[in-house]
Amino acid sequence: YLNTVDFGANAFGIKAASKTFFNTTPDSLLLEQSAVLVGLLKAPTSYSPLQNKEASRQRRNVVLTQMVTYSGLPKATSDSLSKLPLTVNFTSEKQFDGPATYFRGAMNAHLKVWCKENGLDLFSDGLKIYTTIDSRMQAMAEETLLEVMKKLQQRFNNHWRGQNPWVDGSNNEIPGFIERVATRTEAYQEFQKAGLDKDAALQAMEQPRKMTLLVWDKRGRDLVERDTVLSPMDSLRHYKRFLHAGFVAEEPGTGKIRAWVGGINYKYFQYDHVMQGKRQSGSTFKPFVYAAALANGYNPCDKIQDAPITINYRENGEEKSWSPHNATYSFSYANMTLRHAMARSINVVAAQLTERVGWDSVVAMAHRCGIKSPLQRVPSIGLGISDVPVLELTGAYQSFINGGIHIEPHFISTITDAQGKVVYQEKPKSWRAITPQTSFLMTHMLKGGLEEPGGTTNALFEYNLGFNKHEFGGKTGTTSNCSDGWFVGVSPKLIAGAWVGGDDRAIHFRDSDNGEGSKTALPIVGRFLEKLYQDPMLYERWGGARFEKPKFKIEADYLCATSWSSYRRAGGDDSSALAPNPEEPPIFEEESPTPPIIE
Repeated sequence: YLNTVDFGANAFGIKAASKTFFNTTPDSLLLEQSAVLVGLLKAPTSYSPLQNKEASRQRRNVVLTQMVTYSGLPKATSDSLSKLPLTVNFTSEKQFDGPATYFRGAMNAHLKVWCKENGLDLFSDGLKIYTTIDSRMQAMAEETLLEVMKKLQQRFNNHWRGQNPWVDGSNNEIPGFIERVATRTEAYQEFQKAGLDKDAALQAMEQPRKMTLLVWDKRGRDLVERDTVLSPMDSLRHYKRFLHAGFVAEEPGTGKIRAWVGGINYKYFQYDHVMQGKRQSGSTFKPFVYAAALANGYNPCDKIQDAPITINYRENGEEKSWSPHNATYSFSYANMTLRHAMARSINVVAAQLTERVGWDSVVAMAHRCGIKSPLQRVPSIGLGISDVPVLELTGAYQSFINGGIHIEPHFISTITDAQGKVVYQEKPKSWRAITPQTSFLMTHMLKGGLEEPGGTTNALFEYNLGFNKHEFGGKTGTTSNCSDGWFVGVSPKLIAGAWVGGDDRAIHFRDSDNGEGSKTALPIVGRFLEKLYQDPMLYERWGGARFEKPKFKIEADYLCATSWSSYRRAGGDDSSALAPNPEEPPIFEEESPTPPIIE
């Protein structure tokens, strides 16, 4: 009962009440403090030590008197405690206090809907919520994200020193950018309600006032609050210079989310970049192009020329043409294997492949793998022009390393009521997205980012991940003007995805040397895995793994000669599972699952 009752002041349960009114824990409460809390049970508002202090003191004394009668408390002790003044140490626990703040925000929003559908009260029905989050991995993820973002922010500040970072496609400052942002703030709305026109309201926002700012501590590794005098407009200019990030790690075999960090500071930036934020995914979307190709009979060693192309198409009845370019704005004119092209993220190869298999097929493949966000059915779909959240994109990579099975990512395992009865048990939806053969070849393709010369995932080698003990794959992504940096890394036991960017797409680095995904998002995943494997207990659970050998036959030529050799050196079976067998040719027919698609 004490764990479920409302004590007032948004304190549900004895633990929260002890923290709220006395800034302590139940086992450390003084006798007179316990009496105050027991007294609250009759009427939390009437006997509130905050709103009705004298009534609370009198009620406390009634409880102490009752203890003499029923609990054997010495009368002298009761009399002595009754003479004490009532003192409180009010500590309002906010949602941004404690660990996993972004995750708790997302979970609470989900649970409120679930409770309404099931006739339960999230706060007063004594529910126990068991999540999939691993507290040690969560702490590492939060620590890592701040550690990496501090360095990125310093680089960003130096990159834009003396200039404003909100620019157009030609890197010219956008006129009136901050003023437009200001019109969306509460301060501006209040000035308008007071009768000020637009110009007067904006001018009023230039007046300095006392405020507390969030700043990066140059001597530490954390964000700190600092009191200062600044105008609301200058505070907007300050906060718009911040880089933001989202990170999620999940278990591919179960879909359980193990770590979730939606941003750099929940108190000041409550927008969750794991689930709420949707941004163009860039080249991290390309694996769906290659998966569609493999499902339609291509293999990783097929070659396409890295050369200029123009694609003519019709959209809404209008004739259009599109001439994509590579990130380097240059072409090698070499015939590249699909594996090498994906590893080096060659745009024109992905564009040609999209045209060959059909952009509708690419869209269908992405949806089958778990992308629920709407996708544009245009030739450039394969270059990641559609907005998707980190959670969807990371989860969709499951199918590539999970034998072709997609399991919906989830973060609640069990819910019990006040009597311990299970009222919810996880049963995540799952379906076959691609065949086991395509899944194996996609795993091989993703490993190419590390194994192929010039692969964009090569930056992972900067981290001490024990590459002789583990296998990894992944894909980086960078959108136009380096507005978004992405990386999704895969291992047999864990998938981790990260995004880095500005609050607005106009805020970004100006060159790929600083702003591409391998320089911004990949370090978050790399450093996280490095820390994970340094912990003996976590290493035992998540480390030291290689991707499973297939239980079917795949032509060795489909793996390409150099990559086939590296697979053998890594311990692959070169005589049975992968050996060519002319009597049993590889099978690439796709099954036709019908997963839920949200358009």
